[in-house]
Amino acid sequence: MKNDAKIRILVADDHSLIRMGLISLVNTEPDITVVAEAADGQQAVDLFAKHNPDLVLMDLRMPVKNGIEATIEIRKKSPAARVLMLTTFDGDEDIHQALQAGAQGYVLKGSTGENLIPALRALVAGQRWIPAEVAKRLAARRGYEELTPREVEVLQQLAKGLANKEIADVLNISENTTKGHLKNIIGKLRVADRTEAVTAALQRGIIHL
Repeated sequence: MKNDAKIRILVADDHSLIRMGLISLVNTEPDITVVAEAADGQQAVDLFAKHNPDLVLMDLRMPVKNGIEATIEIRKKSPAARVLMLTTFDGDEDIHQALQAGAQGYVLKGSTGENLIPALRALVAGQRWIPAEVAKRLAARRGYEELTPREVEVLQQLAKGLANKEIADVLNISENTTKGHLKNIIGKLRVADRTEAVTAALQRGIIHL
């Protein structure tokens, strides 16, 4: 990017009002311009290819492709792409997955007013942007044992209110295997029972309703 060129931003968010607000906020900066806006993850991927912006402001939860899937695809095609994840979700698993996908920064929507522009500038300058509250959640995550993909599947069925036998039928496993997974899940999440397990998993972003 030349010194006199504007920083070119792609904004991806499925809520049009939030998108408009973000665009208005970004456009108050004389050296930053929004070159495209996307309403879902697939549009974000397509518009990135078309416009090659300096940075993508990416919502985490979007239809068609979510922000994490879109980030993975964009970074696969353009390894130098800069992505700032923007979300209301502050669960440690959400944050971890976003950064694993290749996002270099994470901003919570509640703090966008004061944090958004400094975060954009930091990323364009090649830095990372991990606010203190986000770093704290990531640090806490390291204290937990990771769930296996199968345990996450069991949790997802549990969140739908299914009993052990129903979970076993859906996942094509035995009821005893289901009970074993549940025991592991409760131990790993450090909770007392299945209800607490679902609550903890939702709070941390391991599963979503």
